[in-house]
Amino acid sequence: MTWINIRRGDFANVSGMDPKGNHKAHAPAVFDRPLYEKYDVPGPRYTSYPTAPHFHAGVDAEAYAAAARRSNDDPVPRPLSLYVHIPFCHSLCYYCACNKIITRHREKAEIYLHYLERELALQAALFDRDRPLRQLHLGGGTPTFMDDRQLWRLMQAISRHFSLAPPREREFSIEIDPRAVGPGTMQVLGGLGFNRMSLGVQDFDPAVQAAVNRVQPAELVQGVIEQGRAAGMASLSLDLIYGLPHQSVATFDATLDEVLSIRPDRLSVYNYAHLPERVKAQRLIARETLPSPQGKLAILEHTVGRLTDAGYVAIGLDHFALPGSDLAQAMDNNTLQRNFQGYSTHAECDLVAVGATAIGNIGAHYSQNASHLRSYYALLDSGQIPVVRGCELGFDDRLRRAVIERLMCRTWVDAREIERLFGIHFSEYFEPELKALAPLEADGLLQRHSAGIRVLPTGRLLLRNIAMVFDRYLHQHAAQVRYSRTV
Repeated sequence: MTWINIRRGDFANVSGMDPKGNHKAHAPAVFDRPLYEKYDVPGPRYTSYPTAPHFHAGVDAEAYAAAARRSNDDPVPRPLSLYVHIPFCHSLCYYCACNKIITRHREKAEIYLHYLERELALQAALFDRDRPLRQLHLGGGTPTFMDDRQLWRLMQAISRHFSLAPPREREFSIEIDPRAVGPGTMQVLGGLGFNRMSLGVQDFDPAVQAAVNRVQPAELVQGVIEQGRAAGMASLSLDLIYGLPHQSVATFDATLDEVLSIRPDRLSVYNYAHLPERVKAQRLIARETLPSPQGKLAILEHTVGRLTDAGYVAIGLDHFALPGSDLAQAMDNNTLQRNFQGYSTHAECDLVAVGATAIGNIGAHYSQNASHLRSYYALLDSGQIPVVRGCELGFDDRLRRAVIERLMCRTWVDAREIERLFGIHFSEYFEPELKALAPLEADGLLQRHSAGIRVLPTGRLLLRNIAMVFDRYLHQHAAQVRYSRTV
């Protein structure tokens, strides 16, 4: 293949580089609808590599425990991040493909909390106590399905078993369903040390909310946000979804008006993947009420334009942040990472995951807990960590993960850095992949050059497509795995 031999300084006048030839992480995305129609194909979201469908039972609890213990012997042991999965929800959101249990029986949360405490004790015993817990995320499901007393009890168990970092070094976040918040819940969460909240807005339009069975008036959402901010939650993230029933550019524009008046620090704008053959709840959504593929693209194009005009910067894939936010700073200083909770600012942490179906990442090892409560409880009753599947990364996996992670988090790959870290010759090792990038380069999504790969503004919303070129597993198992579409 032919590489373009360009010195760093030669990029000074190319969009995406500053006058010194440094990559500009905040170069705005450029929307090109014909290209997005062309590249709108199924593909992974790359919250891990290899992706979760390639985890297997050969990597079990014993292998996970060995990997966790080995991590204590690293020259500089990594701090810890903890994810806690709460699977319960009071009601069914028809669009949701997450692992959840719909119930009104609050006593189920009490039973689940008992088993979480067991798992926390087993997990914590694997890690040296001098490894601080810097990051905590409660997700679901609906974490606030637990009442205030149960949330307090959970935090007591976490602080009992792990060494919490000093308050100024912590990022403790929780997903909030505004419909499942008591009058004092936000104040309790602030008192427990949570300083970040994430709310699922999806859409403020009443017709859209009714169609997906998630009715939450804007006044309710805004009230919960005000309570959270008053309780000391300094960072706010909102989730939006485009492609839901009855949405149009006009209706979503009204939602954006509300969102921009709130001025969240972070925004996630997700594509709704309608897969009723795989997600039973989605069969309750009438396909004819969904916007057309062209309508979805129009909503996305309008959203990107409005957020950019309002001062938000694109962070990797489907995330936007205010320029001064920690997420934007992490992208600037190359400490941004992507995991099963989306984008995160703590790339230096090992991720410990507790709860049914939770996925963790210790160095070059992924693990996933049992998904069904009966199996999860049975394993803990027998004194075992409830890991049932995972993946141990070999050399090629770690190398490709590094390339894909840099594409998804930095939007560029420094070939010399990869060569230095892995002892390879980049252009030789990835010769087939670099050839396969040629059509994407011809379409203006990226540039290949002697120093590596750089995603251009037109390719910012197609990072998944670019990363797919480096996925060794994708074509081997294409028939067995169903993915959402990339746009």
